[in-house]
Amino acid sequence: MTEGSGPDVSSTADEGVSQAAARLGFSSGQVIQEFGYDDDVDDVLRAGLEAVTGAELVDEEYDDVTDGAVIWFRDGDGDLTDALVDAMTVLDDGGPIWVLTPKAGRSGHVSHSDIEEAATTSGLHAMSTFSIAPDWSATRLGARGRGR
Repeated sequence: MTEGSGPDVSSTADEGVSQAAARLGFSSGQVIQEFGYDDDVDDVLRAGLEAVTGAELVDEEYDDVTDGAVIWFRDGDGDLTDALVDAMTVLDDGGPIWVLTPKAGRSGHVSHSDIEEAATTSGLHAMSTFSIAPDWSATRLGARGRGR
């Protein structure tokens, strides 16, 4: 068996996964905290995030400083505002929070207005939303600026 033959066979697929994960703006060496993990999350996207950062995602119990957060959130998961506040607890200043929700028409879909309301209540604002995986949309949240 030739060493490295596995990755060579799937290099194009791996690049696509890494590109999707890289769209979230994370880079090598960053610590990303994950909230809302369940059996319906996109494992390919998760693997891409881990490939981009070079580290496993840390769970909700992690209590050291993080560089970003990914929240898998579905209708019925509870209070999104609470999840956002939890994510901000150990988040480094300026670190992005991504809310990943099922796309419109899929079970558990969360409306953009609900995301915006929760963001505003927790002192954040929605910056951009796009499709990140076959069943998931990603919305980036950032801190509210005071103007310059």
